[in-house]
Amino acid sequence: MGVASQHPYTEPMYVSYLQHPSAHAYASPGQFDPTAPRGSAIGSSPGFDPQKGSLPFAYSSDQSPHVLRSGAVNSPSIRKGGTTNSNFYGNPTNLGLFMQYPTSPLTSPVYPGSPVANSVTSGRISESNRSSGSSVRGGGAYPGWQSPRLHDKIDDSKLHSFLEELKSTKSRRYELSDIAGRIVEFSADQHGSRFIQQKLESCSAEEKASVFQEVLPHASTLMTDVFGNYVIQKFFEHGSPEERKELANQLVGHVLPLSLQMYGCRVIQKILINCQSLEALEVIELDQKTQLVFELDGHVLRCVRDQNGNHVIQKCIERVPTERIGFIISAFRGHVATLSMHPYGCRVIQRVLEHCSDELQSSCIVDEILQSACILAQDQYGNYVTQHVLERGKPLERSQIINKLSGQVVQMSQHKFASNVIEKCLEHGNSAEREILIMEIVGQTEGNDNLLIMMKDQFANYVVQKILDVCTDTQRELLLGCIRSHSQALKKYTYGKHIVARVEQLCGDGEENPSSEF
Repeated sequence: MGVASQHPYTEPMYVSYLQHPSAHAYASPGQFDPTAPRGSAIGSSPGFDPQKGSLPFAYSSDQSPHVLRSGAVNSPSIRKGGTTNSNFYGNPTNLGLFMQYPTSPLTSPVYPGSPVANSVTSGRISESNRSSGSSVRGGGAYPGWQSPRLHDKIDDSKLHSFLEELKSTKSRRYELSDIAGRIVEFSADQHGSRFIQQKLESCSAEEKASVFQEVLPHASTLMTDVFGNYVIQKFFEHGSPEERKELANQLVGHVLPLSLQMYGCRVIQKILINCQSLEALEVIELDQKTQLVFELDGHVLRCVRDQNGNHVIQKCIERVPTERIGFIISAFRGHVATLSMHPYGCRVIQRVLEHCSDELQSSCIVDEILQSACILAQDQYGNYVTQHVLERGKPLERSQIINKLSGQVVQMSQHKFASNVIEKCLEHGNSAEREILIMEIVGQTEGNDNLLIMMKDQFANYVVQKILDVCTDTQRELLLGCIRSHSQALKKYTYGKHIVARVEQLCGDGEENPSSEF
C-alpha cells in the first residue's frame, strides 16, 4: 500500500492503515511520471539508481516524501529498472475483487450501527472527539462541507456476525435482500462494501433500484468514505442512466471539495473516465459533466498543486474535449515553467502536451517550456517535461531545445537530471544535430579531455554509451579510437569500467579475449 496524505494529526498506530489516494488507480498512461515506479504498466518513472547516487526527495500524489532517481525514461540499463505495485484497495480495473485491506481504526465516517462503530477502542479517534466539520484521517468529509448525519447508533451484534460470515468463503450465498435497510452501514465496511460492489455487477434492475434508494440520501457522505466511495463508483459504472444522473446531481456545488479529498477525487474521476463518449445511454450527458467541471474555474492551480486534485485536472484534460475546458488550459499561462518543476504540476503539463487539441493553446504552453528549457532540463521534475517535448514534440521544437543545450553538452551530461535530457537529444535529434553534439565532445582540439571526463563521470558515462548506440559507423570508429587511447586510465575508475564493458560488447563479441584490445 501507498502512504496516505500528510495531515497535522498523526499517531504511529494509524500509519499502517493509510493508503494511497489514487495515483496508481488513475495515473495517466504517460511515460514521464516522476512518482510512479519505472518500467510499470502505467509508464516510466524514476526508480532506484545505484549509479546516480542518493535519491532526491519527490512528492507523489500523497504528499509524502518519496525518493527519486534520474529522469531517464524507458531505457533499459542497470540504472533504469523497477516494478509496479498498484495493490491498493479498490483497483478500478476490477472493483469487485480487492486485496485484503486490514480492519482500520480510521474507517470513516464511522456510521452509527455499523460494526466498526463498536470497535473503536481507547486511544483511537472517535467521532465524538472530532470537532464539527473536521476531516478524518482515513477520509472523512472535506472541511467546510457538512455531510448529512445518519441515524442514531444501534447496537446490533447480528450485523457484526453477518459481516463475519461474509468474510468466510464457506458461508452461504447471501443476496442484497438480506441486508435491505442496512445498505449504507454495509457500504462503510470493508467486506460489506465489497459484497455490495460484487452484487451490483450482476443483480437485477429492481434490486439495484432498491439499493440506490438507500444510498442516494447518503451519497455525499459515502463519496468521501474509505470504502463507501467504491459503492458510489459502482453506480456510475453499472447504474441506469437515471441513477447516474441523480448521483451526479448530488455533486453540484461540491466538485471542488470532493476533488481535494482523498476518496471524493476518485468519484469525480470515475465520472470523467468515459467522458469522450457522447452516448447518453452509456454515460452522463457531456453537458452535465462539463457543468460539474466548470465548478473548478478559478481553482485550477490550487487543484494542480494538490495531492488529490491534480488527478482530477489530469482526467479533465484527458477525457473532456479541449473546447470545453479552455479555462483549465488558460490558467496555466505564465505558470508553465513553475508547474513543470512541481511534482504534480509536471504530470499535468505533460497531459496538456498529449491531449490539447487547440493548436494555439498548445503552442503557448510549449513556448513557455522552450524559454526555460535549460533550467527545466536540470530540475528533478522539469526534466520529464523537457524529455516529453524532445520525444513527442514537433521537429522544430526539438531543434530549439537542442540548440539551447549545445555548447554545454559536457556540463549537462555530468548533471543527474540533465544527462537524461542530453540522451534524449541524441536519440531523437536529426543526423545534423547529433553530429553537432558528438563533435562537441570528441572534437579534435588541443587539450580536449571532454571524452575522458565524461567516461569517468557517474552520469556522463551513460551519455557516452548512448552515443555509441546512436552514432554512425564513422562516428563510432572515431569514438572507439579515443576510448582505446584512454583504456588503461578507464580501468582504474568505476564508471570507466562501464565504458570498457560497453566497447567489449560492441566490438569484442565472439572473441575469446575481447578485452585484449584494451
